Amino acid sequence: MRRLPIYFLIDVSESMIGEPIEQVEEGISTIIQTLKSDPNAMETVWVSIIVFAGKTQTLLEYQELISFYPPKFFVGSGTSLSSGLEHLMKAMDKDVRKTTAEQKGDWKPIVFLFTDGTPTDDTAHAIGKWKKTWSNSANMVAVSIGEESNLSLLGEMTDNVLNFKNTDKEAYSEFFKWVTNSIKISSIAIDKNNSDFDLAPTTNDALSKIDLSKLTADINTNSDENHVVLVAKCQKTKQTYLIKYKRAFGMIINKQNDCQYHLVGAYKVNDSYFELSDMSYIGAQVNTSRLMGAPTCPCCGNQHSFAVCSCSKLHCIGVEGLNTCPWCGVEGQYGSSAGGMNIEKAQG
Repeated sequence: MRRLPIYFLIDVSESMIGEPIEQVEEGISTIIQTLKSDPNAMETVWVSIIVFAGKTQTLLEYQELISFYPPKFFVGSGTSLSSGLEHLMKAMDKDVRKTTAEQKGDWKPIVFLFTDGTPTDDTAHAIGKWKKTWSNSANMVAVSIGEESNLSLLGEMTDNVLNFKNTDKEAYSEFFKWVTNSIKISSIAIDKNNSDFDLAPTTNDALSKIDLSKLTADINTNSDENHVVLVAKCQKTKQTYLIKYKRAFGMIINKQNDCQYHLVGAYKVNDSYFELSDMSYIGAQVNTSRLMGAPTCPCCGNQHSFAVCSCSKLHCIGVEGLNTCPWCGVEGQYGSSAGGMNIEKAQG
């Protein structure tokens, strides 16, 4: 039986924390469960899920639909697209059956790349390798979740670049229906011995194909400038949490044209965050005057989640006069500052 390999290459960088990662997790589960009710898909589709942040992991090994169990998604620091691409190509080299004199190989793999930001590494070598080894023998669909992705860079890998405006839960539901329908169309086509690849039509303004001829090249940086993510620890539970801010486009607050970042929320993370993070990264800094809002601690409920220790790490504090930094163990009393201060931000 010739298989139709489907790979999901998913950006799980810190900027995906909160609703985006929750909706992707739910959406992937819905896609697979829906495909299980389709006889063409059940006979041909095999799936693998690869996630990338600062590092890359195979979240779900290559397997037939009947064996699929919805995975739990985690985030990490950084957006190493090159690491994700290299990992994907190694997996495809291993998984996909090639045509030989004795047998026909698998159908052309379909790769769905989901990302919400710009790569934080040099992608030139990995993209060059993709073009040379897989661009003609696989079909890639690159989807920008939101409007902050480097679209011109995505266009170097595929002509199928789409922008998904993740406006609300209903938009996410429609988006994943579109992904499901696109896979169904491909499985029906190969059942009729037709190797053509085609996407399902988009049904609303939330999802649109990008005209690559109108794009200009974006500048690559080693951090995501559309978000500010801060790493902190709960003083009581010692659990790590992330504080996420999103850039307020068009709002300038000083002569240096520094933009504001508005609070999105604070979210608990487990040790998988460090497993997916590029720990060699030396963090850039952001001035606290550019950060609008501060949340309560998502782990213990302390009113202040944004205290800075002398070790420069962030943690929460309560009403006690004496507090202990969960990073370095130093005890001290904390007060407020009238001006802004520079603090280290994560890679994003």
